[in-house]
Amino acid sequence: SFCTLLALAPTTMADTFKYGEPVVYSEPSWYQFFESPYYEPKHVAFRGKVRAFVEAELVPHVAEWEERHIENPNGFEMPIRDFLRKAYKAGVFAPQWPEKYGGTPPEGGWDMWMDFIKVYETSLCGCPGLCASWLFTMSIGLPPVLNHGSEEMKQTVGRDVITGKKIIALAITEPWGGSDVAQVRTFAVKDGDYYVISGEKKFISGGMNADYCTTAVRTDRTKKGMDGVSLFVIPMNLKGVEREAIKTQGWWASNTAYIMFDQVRVHKKYLLGKENHGFRYIMENFNTERFGMIAQCAGASHEMIRESIKYARNRHTFGQPLIKSQVIRHKIAAMAMKTEALFAFTEQLAYHLNIGVPQVDLGARMALGKVLATQTMEFCAREASQIFGGNSYMRNGPGEKIEKFYRDVRAMAISGGSEEIMFELAMRGSKL
Repeated sequence: SFCTLLALAPTTMADTFKYGEPVVYSEPSWYQFFESPYYEPKHVAFRGKVRAFVEAELVPHVAEWEERHIENPNGFEMPIRDFLRKAYKAGVFAPQWPEKYGGTPPEGGWDMWMDFIKVYETSLCGCPGLCASWLFTMSIGLPPVLNHGSEEMKQTVGRDVITGKKIIALAITEPWGGSDVAQVRTFAVKDGDYYVISGEKKFISGGMNADYCTTAVRTDRTKKGMDGVSLFVIPMNLKGVEREAIKTQGWWASNTAYIMFDQVRVHKKYLLGKENHGFRYIMENFNTERFGMIAQCAGASHEMIRESIKYARNRHTFGQPLIKSQVIRHKIAAMAMKTEALFAFTEQLAYHLNIGVPQVDLGARMALGKVLATQTMEFCAREASQIFGGNSYMRNGPGEKIEKFYRDVRAMAISGGSEEIMFELAMRGSKL
């Protein structure tokens, strides 16, 4: 009968799982029991490598690093540099970067499916802020150096960042600008071979640990908006640079900083590309940034489904497992439905990036994807919290991952472009 088949379905499906945990709807479909046209044996091998590293080197330390950050954000630096060296040696820190600058491309070569896998698998550690501090900041701070910097910058700054010796962050947002990144007030005055830079940057992920910041600076103060902006990679040990930790609702381990530049003398060699062309370079970076956030939300949503199902199977209420309650199963069904849609949309974006669709043509869809991703993560965080009840409100115990994801939702929804900005960008990009 249909009821008999339904009762047997979870066991039957579990027997056909290929990778990951045998918990339905908690892993990508190609990990479980469906074929995919996108993934090859090299992707399978890379997936296994990243998950093994995350489980061994991230998961055991997440809770301690987060708690120590919130207790003393200015005084505790998690062992990020040792961690980066381990990640580099394991081949999961720099597989996407050019080998000539220290990159470690995997066997079979790098592609956007591997980029998706790397971010997705890393997000399963249950700590978006920690992911931001070692993975996200490099992925947005380094590309302008490699794409527009001189060969000297690539061989020095680029190589040191790629090999895990140095840390780079992206410093665009200012206290008065928010998502309006064209309203840059940080300015530079040319003085011989140097630019003297003054201004302030806010909400800089990874800024407290950064050795360099790829920074938007107005080099022509007669221009407004997008014109007259340049990009510099600024060493953070220069005289006149000050920074302080920002106490945030979530992303505790992201080392978010407020950075002040007070007449900082920056040599002209640190200018990236052409003077006054920086805004175009900034825009080139946004799709990569948003794709990473989308992939991270997909991983977080799957992880919350996994945690919810496992908890509901073990938790007994009113004489039966919680999973036997129809309302709980329907919550999981709704979480699965939205997450499956998000993952499929993310695969579509990865495909378009992989075949080289122009960035300008992808901007609108990437913006919609970012909103879909953060709203899906927010929905899953709320429903998982309801399933866990009071345990989801605790920073330790069975619901601690759900508590982390819930407080990190706002950082995902606002950073990289708020939902309102993303919707408007999508409609303008679609000529509506």
